[in-house]
Amino acid sequence: MDILKKINSPFDLKKLSLSELQQLAQEIRNYLLEVVASNGGHLAPNLGVVELTLAIHSVYSSPIDKIVWDVGHQAYVHKLLTGRFEEFKTLRQYQGISGFPKRSESPHDSFGTGHSSTSISAALGFAQARDLKGEKHEVVAVIGDGAMTGGMAFEALNHAGHLNTKLTVILNDNEMSIAQNVGAMSAYLNRVRTDPLYTKRKEDIEYLLKKIPAIGSKVVKVADRVKDSLKYLLVPGILFEELGFKYFGPVNGHDINELRKVLQNTKHINKPVLVHVITKKGKGYPPAEKNPDRFHGIGIFDLKTGELCKKTDVPTYTKVFSDTLVKLGEMDPKVLAFTAAMGEGAGTSDFSKRFPKRSFDVGIAEQHAVTMAAALALEGFKPVVAIYSTFLQRAYDQIVHDVCLQNAPVVFALDRAGLVGEDGPTHHGVFDLSYLRHIPNLTIMAPKDENELQHMLYTGILHNGPVAIRYPRGCGLGVPLDADFRPLPIGRAEVLQKGRDLTLIAVGSMVDCAVKVSRLLTQKGVACTVINARFIKPLDAETILEAVNNTNGVVTLEENVLNGGFGSAILELMAEEGLEQKVLRIGLEDSFSTHGNINTLREIYGLTPEKVLQRIEEEFSFKAVNKLNKLAINLIRRNR
Repeated sequence: MDILKKINSPFDLKKLSLSELQQLAQEIRNYLLEVVASNGGHLAPNLGVVELTLAIHSVYSSPIDKIVWDVGHQAYVHKLLTGRFEEFKTLRQYQGISGFPKRSESPHDSFGTGHSSTSISAALGFAQARDLKGEKHEVVAVIGDGAMTGGMAFEALNHAGHLNTKLTVILNDNEMSIAQNVGAMSAYLNRVRTDPLYTKRKEDIEYLLKKIPAIGSKVVKVADRVKDSLKYLLVPGILFEELGFKYFGPVNGHDINELRKVLQNTKHINKPVLVHVITKKGKGYPPAEKNPDRFHGIGIFDLKTGELCKKTDVPTYTKVFSDTLVKLGEMDPKVLAFTAAMGEGAGTSDFSKRFPKRSFDVGIAEQHAVTMAAALALEGFKPVVAIYSTFLQRAYDQIVHDVCLQNAPVVFALDRAGLVGEDGPTHHGVFDLSYLRHIPNLTIMAPKDENELQHMLYTGILHNGPVAIRYPRGCGLGVPLDADFRPLPIGRAEVLQKGRDLTLIAVGSMVDCAVKVSRLLTQKGVACTVINARFIKPLDAETILEAVNNTNGVVTLEENVLNGGFGSAILELMAEEGLEQKVLRIGLEDSFSTHGNINTLREIYGLTPEKVLQRIEEEFSFKAVNKLNKLAINLIRRNR
């Protein structure tokens, strides 16, 4: 890493020769592999954009020029080139650098990202701000072909073309390949079309033609029609041209020299420009080239073999969901599966292989997935929409308006609910209980373990109304899985144990924590009632109120923000009943959670049994409550 260690800012790239840039590309790939193998992360996308990122930073002048990375999981190279070489080994670790662009981390991260299809909108905003301020810098959006499936990207393209604002969009396409003959002709045409002298000469010729008496304007119009006809036949980017962009490409995304020429020339065009770049995902690492989806986001792995280092016999919640969905599909031909470009991650891939005609991958278009599923549900089908908790936020209006208002029986499978770890605040699924709980007609469940998950999915399929099931990332608890599914009574909680002193009401991943806390309290002479709520909505008011009335305090536990979450639902229930027992809510405070190992984050945010016990001991004084006080309290309750 002789060259990489000397790169302190993008300006250092401008001093390098082409051969030095090519050597730097290899050094970057080697370092990416070393760090991601050790820390986990998004490997294949970053290996694919090494030369492209080098070209961008050697042509543009960040942070004066603003570069916006869509999604941002391909910005590792960008981080290495913008003064973060030393910190890069802390990638995705607690208090280390983020796996995504983050404004608070560097002035070179012009816009924080993590969700898809936002870059062109943000870049257009930056470009408009530049123009309103009378400034002259460049604005660039780098977006992948996957992110281009999101409708928001096309909304932004349409608006940018309408405004005719100077803006560069780089489309990183890693699904196509360039044939040699097409590539050579394309490179030549791009050099001609992006040359400022070409544009100037074209304008001069049109000016002279229009000066010809009587027929000049007609000649220009005929020339334009011929040009447009040829474009429809020969230019692959005609869609972008029709939206108001000047299209250039395809360009070989691993040819630094060609990339720099195109980007340097397009800087002179004073209108929206789209540069179509072809890259290979996983470039330079054979296992990632062979299986780019697997190496898109990967845990710690063996660099020599490409195999994951951590293996366990305990299935993940995603795997249990996937297996259950396939079984339900075999039982009922009306069961359908939806995913938004996350089939493997969300667990619908096996279903799609088994039932290809009943499986829908809509691309990064969560809104479309939800509304399409609603219509199918209204026609008698049973769609299961599997979307990460954090990504379902993108379809909030469709959940309210298209599903719940019409009481359409759609099942939402919310994977990655709660803290997800190293991907950080853009990916933590800690808001879903709050943004779903107040919607009429929606039933919300959370399983205490992987066995309960399969029964909840079965229950959701049977229920004649919209259902959301939220479950965490990672392995289950290792409990046995029942061979047969059973429906759970809607709105019925499960009492795991009874005690006289304190009621612990937990939901989802925090049920296991509540059981462990109860054991620790038992050792201190405090007897607890422990309730697995199962249903966030509707609440099992009867079971919960009975427990609350027979103990001296209540603790709610959830892996969600406290504002508007499960604990708030318990407070509302108690207020309606006029109960005044002390309630301690355990959950996430009103702030965005950082990135880091899940166990580390749970420790920091007080979601471990030991931390919960500490909070309980600080809030409650059980020794002060003697038998006489208990009798008096119970007598007062009965006479209310």
